[in-house]
Order: sequence, then C-alpha cells, then structure tokens
Amino acid sequence: MTFVDAFAREAARLGIDASVSVRQLRRWESESPPPLPHPGQQAVLEAMFGFPLTEMGFDVPAHRRATVQWIGDDGEVNRRAFVAGTGVVAAAALLPDRRGSRIGTSEVAALHADLADLYAVDHSSGGIPAKARARQLERHLTRTLNDAVYTAKVGRDLQAMLSELHSNQAWYGYDSGPIDEARAASIEALTAAQLVGDELLQISALETLVLIDIKADRAWEAASAVETAYGLASRAGAGPAVHLVIALREANVSLHVGDTAAARRALSRALSYQSRDEGAEDVPHWARFAGPVEIDYATADIYARSGHPRRAVPFLRAAVDGLGGGYARNTAWYRSKLASTLLDAGEVEEACTEMAGVIESCGEIASKRLTGRIQAFRKAADAIDATTARAVSEQIHETMRGGHT
Repeated sequence: MTFVDAFAREAARLGIDASVSVRQLRRWESESPPPLPHPGQQAVLEAMFGFPLTEMGFDVPAHRRATVQWIGDDGEVNRRAFVAGTGVVAAAALLPDRRGSRIGTSEVAALHADLADLYAVDHSSGGIPAKARARQLERHLTRTLNDAVYTAKVGRDLQAMLSELHSNQAWYGYDSGPIDEARAASIEALTAAQLVGDELLQISALETLVLIDIKADRAWEAASAVETAYGLASRAGAGPAVHLVIALREANVSLHVGDTAAARRALSRALSYQSRDEGAEDVPHWARFAGPVEIDYATADIYARSGHPRRAVPFLRAAVDGLGGGYARNTAWYRSKLASTLLDAGEVEEACTEMAGVIESCGEIASKRLTGRIQAFRKAADAIDATTARAVSEQIHETMRGGHT
C-alpha cells in the first residue's frame, strides 16, 4: 500500500475531508521548507504518526500548533530519533519499506493460475496431492502479503486468493483428513473473505464448512451456515449457480438429520436454480462444479438413505455418465457409490463388476474418503457367498496393500 492510500484510509476513518496527491507528497519531500499542509491534512498526518506537525520538519505558525497527545513519557526523544537524518517528511518516514519485491497485475495473474491448477490436481488425483501443492502456494501467498510492495487493490486480490485457497484446503481436509485441519482451514477462509468484504468468497467457505460440520456431527452449525449463506447470496445479488450450491448443501444437512421431505424441497430449489440461464463468466470458479450431475447424485442419496437403493441406481448412472473428462476423482467416487448401491439392491454381479472397474482406474487417486468407501464395500462383499464377491474383495485387498489409493 502506498502512503497516498494509507492517508486516504486514515482520513476516512477520522471522517475528515482531506487527501494528498503524489505531486504534493514529492513537494513535501523535496522542497525546503516544505509547503505547509492544510488543516485537514495536518489532522490526518498527526493522527497517523502520533506527533505534532512541527516534529515532521514543517514551519508551523503558532495558531496551527498541534494538540496531539505525546506518546509515552520519553516520546519527544523517541520521535526525534525516529525522524533524525530523514529530512523534511522523508520517504523513510512516510512511505512503506520498499525493500520487498513489487507485485503487480502480472504477478497476481500468475498466482491466480497457480490457484486454478489446484482444482485440476484435486479433480485428477485427489485431495492428498492437492494438499501438498496448496501448502506451497499458501507459503508463497503469505510471504508475498508480508514482504512485497503492492497497491491496495493488489493487496485485496491477494487476500481474496488466500481465502479461496483456504476453502480449497478445507475441502482437501474433508476429502482426506484430518477433519480438525479442514475445519480450521474453513474458518481461515471465512475470516479472510470477511476482511476483504467478499460475500461470494464467504459463501464458498461456508458451503465447505457445511460438509465438514456434517462429518463432525455438528448439524446445528451446518444448518446455520446454510442460512447465513442464503443471506449473503441475497445481499450480493448472487446468480443461480451460487444459489444452486447452497441448495445442495441444504439438502446435505436435511439428509444428515433424517428429514427427507426437507431434502426433497431443497433439491426442488436446486433444480429451479439449475434451469436458469447464466453466463459461464458470471459463475465463480468454486461454484462451477454444481449442475445436473450433483443434483442426480443428491437425488440418489435421498433414495438410498430412505431404503430404496433400486430407485437410486438410475440417478447414480446418470451422474456417472454426466461427468466430463478431467474428473477422475469424482468419477471414481460416484462409481464407487453406484457399486455400493447396487450391492445394497442385491445386484451382486453388477456391483462387483462396477467396483472392479473403480479399482482398476483409480491407481493415481489419493483420497481417504474414496479409500474408506472401497473398504466398506469389501467388508460388505466378504459377507456374501459368491465367486465375484470373493474375487473383488481380494482385488481390493491387493490394491490397498500396494497403497494405490
């Protein structure tokens, strides 16, 4: 942030109609004696530095002498040491330390590209490898925020990226644990989004927090997060895709507490949002996953949890078929759900064939959620006296022993 930006922010906080231009700042730094700031500028400068205008090298008439409080008993000595050798309002006193690298729009664009790459890593390989990449990017972003020189707008962009990154890390923790780390990352994301005043990023943090809360059996907080997200979406004028994500999370919460009627109502809203036209450029990156596939999957979940696995199967098939390329993790996740649901429906042969396909295709995917589901399928298959069940159980055992998922 430049001194001009810092001055404007302090003036706004004080409610004083005052500003300073770069040209005027240069005159203060270069002319001797420097031009006297007008009374409004004087009040802001004295508030910023905590000592009178006379201590900054200005020739101040008696009636303009400051009435600011001295800071500390030995304030005068400390203040004089602070300004000693800097000249009249020198850059060292007024401007930020410029030893760090300067960050502009090109560097911000490169960081945005790194953040976008994380989505691709997660979709293709799962949360575990994405988590490692995210840690590296987090260190880079926080180091940049701490040490670099940048404008207020660039600083806001960097903090917004940090919020989105923390939301991604929360998802990776949800996918691969530990859940406490996931929750902490979600709170970090929410805090960062609140600090920059970005309602959409707050919704992104909240929608992941809903899933984490459900996993941690904190249904009351998950429900509160959904309601807060709806309120933020209304205030931000969010589009259909963002509302669709919230409706899906509302359905998640309702299913968790066993309220299938409420879950159906939430999915009806989701369908309504999904049917509305919206340009791709208007959809936030984090909300682009939501669409017919997720609605089909959620519908299948309602049927499966209400004891009707056969009615869930067509929706799961539609969800699997609807996934495009580049979604290896989700494809494996959805196919494993289809295999488990087929097994519950008594379709042993088909279920085992589906799960065998999952095992063969997920060698590069590292996801503890996926591993847990596959292990649960094996446990269920072990209770079935059938050749195909024994074969897929052995295949799972060999795959897990080799650490392939």
